[in-house]
Amino acid sequence: MTKQYTVQATPEAQEAGAVAIAVASLPATFGPAASEVGSVRVIAGQPGWTREAQDMIDAGARGIVVVNPAAEATADLTRAAEASGTAIVLDQRWASNPAVAAAEDAVRSVADRAALLDSVATAEAGTGASELLADHLAAVVRLSGPLENVRPVHRGTQGYTLSAQLANGAPVALQGILSSARPAGVHISLLTDDGGVRIALPDPLAAWPATVKVTGPQGELLLPTLYESAHRATWRRLKEHLDSGTTSSDLQRFAALTESLSTLS
Repeated sequence: MTKQYTVQATPEAQEAGAVAIAVASLPATFGPAASEVGSVRVIAGQPGWTREAQDMIDAGARGIVVVNPAAEATADLTRAAEASGTAIVLDQRWASNPAVAAAEDAVRSVADRAALLDSVATAEAGTGASELLADHLAAVVRLSGPLENVRPVHRGTQGYTLSAQLANGAPVALQGILSSARPAGVHISLLTDDGGVRIALPDPLAAWPATVKVTGPQGELLLPTLYESAHRATWRRLKEHLDSGTTSSDLQRFAALTESLSTLS
């Protein structure tokens, strides 16, 4: 028999995470809570979200979704989640796209031969540069692992440019653009000596899927196209953890993002 869970979200999380749409797409599993208390709580990842999540664990939440979390230390929250059995999943703007798992495998398989990683992220004008940077780095770090020597080259009202290095010493260029003149999304290109991997991740509410292309001596291969948003993929992962009674590894992975951001001078 399918287990059902009630959901209660803060107004900020409802908007940022398109919670109503995601929950409606999995009606046999999730439904709105009749009161202020639900078995699954959803919060926006504004500064202080780890403390808020801790309070929800103390209140008995079985699952917690954090939408677009800001970089914070998660060690204490990880221990609390493991002790209580609470499943905490992070709904990240691009890093949670379902195509990222296959893209990560493709990138890690050629990481030792990487010659350059170039990435451009775009967000709507009016978005905070720090918010865009956190979303941008979350996607890159999910694919490449922690970056070294992350340094700002330029920061302004219309975006930023950063430099860094991969684990093998290859250079990394990250550019953020705040503009409504081009679609929001992130493009990541990893170049190797004989090809590379190109990834395009749209915004979660976009009507088109991500694309992952792997190039090598054999030619170019387009990995399977997945027509699912990052939001829905997050909720599907949460369902798997809740049904099986397992905790998520999202917080441990998120530590790599925090590490990269902490090196910024």
